[in-house]
Order: sequence, then C-alpha cells, then structure tokens
Amino acid sequence: MISRRAARSGLLLGAMLLAAVALGDDRVVPLTVCADPNDLPFSNEAQQGFENRIAQLIATDLHHPLSYVWWSQRRGFVRKTLGAAQCDLWLGVALGMEQVISTSPYYRSTYVFATRESDGLSGLTLDDPRLRSRLIGVQMLGTESNNTPPAHALAERGIISNVRGFMVYGDTAQANPSAAILDALAKRQIDVALVWGPQAGFYARHSPVALHLEPVTPAADPSAPMTYDISMAVRVEGPLRPLIEQTLKNEEPRIHAILDEYGVPQLPL
Repeated sequence: MISRRAARSGLLLGAMLLAAVALGDDRVVPLTVCADPNDLPFSNEAQQGFENRIAQLIATDLHHPLSYVWWSQRRGFVRKTLGAAQCDLWLGVALGMEQVISTSPYYRSTYVFATRESDGLSGLTLDDPRLRSRLIGVQMLGTESNNTPPAHALAERGIISNVRGFMVYGDTAQANPSAAILDALAKRQIDVALVWGPQAGFYARHSPVALHLEPVTPAADPSAPMTYDISMAVRVEGPLRPLIEQTLKNEEPRIHAILDEYGVPQLPL
C-alpha cells in the first residue's frame, strides 16, 4: 500500500506541475519517470527507446524537465519505484494492472507469430496443426502460474515438447536481452516465435533474415487475451494524472508516429 507520505508527495508534485504549466515556469522539480535501463525497444539508459521518446514528449508538453530512475523490470519493480515514491510516472503498463493508477491507454497492441518469410508459414492460428511439428519459441516469465498468454495457450493445447522458452527480460548482462527469441528464429534454432508485438516489430526490422509477423489468433483465447490496451501509471491519484491525460490527447498523432517508427503493431483502441 502506498504510504500517506508518498501520497502527499505525489499530490505536491502534481500541484507544482500544474502551477508550472500555468505560469510557464521551468524552474521546478523534474517529472521523474521510472524505466528499465536495458529494455529496447521500450527504454534504455541512452534514451533510445520509444518510451523514452514519448516521455520526452510529455515533459516538453508540460514545460517541465525530465529525469529518470533506472530499475530493471523484475519482481518488485512497482514496490521499489512508484510504491517507494522514487518516481512519478511509469510508461508501458497494461490497462487495469493491479497496484497502480492507470491513465487512459495510448496504444493497443498484440502478441504476434513471427516466422521466416522463406518458410511460408503464414496464416498460423493457435489451433493450426503445423504448430505441433515445428520448433516453437515462446516468451516466458519463469513461473507457470504467472506466465505469458501465449505460453498458457500452448500448454492448454498440449503443445509442450516442441516448445523452447525465452525469458521476457532475458540476460540483463547482455545488450538488448529481449532480442534473443528473434535471434534464435533468424538462426533457425526455432521455426515459430510467439512474441509481444512491440518487441517483434522492432527486432524484425533489424533482423538479418526477412521475418513475417501476424497477430496471434484467436485474439480472445479462453486461456488469456492476446491483445492489450497500454497505458501509463502514476504514483497516486491527484493533479498529475489529468495533466498526463491531456498531454496524451495533445500528442496523440506524434505518439502514434513514434510507435510506427519503431515498428509497433497498433490496433484500434
């Protein structure tokens, strides 16, 4: 639970931001974003990710300086960042996530099937018999009860023996750790990869092998949905949230242009 002290701190920052916007004053505390330092295409310390770009749009729209608290997105991320009053905003949060207060969504995306174009494996669905005879890579979170939707969907269909798991966050000692599953596809270590769309779209554009991407269907699989509205999380309810909401409206065309630039599959909200 967020402490009263953290709540007061968030309300104060929101009020300061609101006053700064009204008065055109840049000399205030920065808008602090919590982000992963090594998680392209989303964010990194060099601020090369699309969430870095969007965060800068927000800060600019608010006439407010931007700063970061860098923290790997592992277990305890929310508790140690937003919950500990270390930052004010967290981008890239599934709408409705517990423990956080979400803004309206700013994009919607989907898990995708990624295959090599040369293999002609288009038109796959979760019930396609071809999945039983191909080597499949799937993103994993590490615990069966809290795994990714595609991992659950495959397991419920009894597709297990030909599946290789790739950790969502990968080896943080390596650059771009989440690229491992697409690298394996390009190297023919697997034949099909089930990957969260923003990651697949970005790394497919940088792959040495031409890759084919298409949404995982059925999208409303009984085991778990494959599409998600993505929002931002603020620390506490207060003045900051409506400011962010207004900025999302103001910058909607530029946000979607950034997402397009990074290859993010976008579905209608």
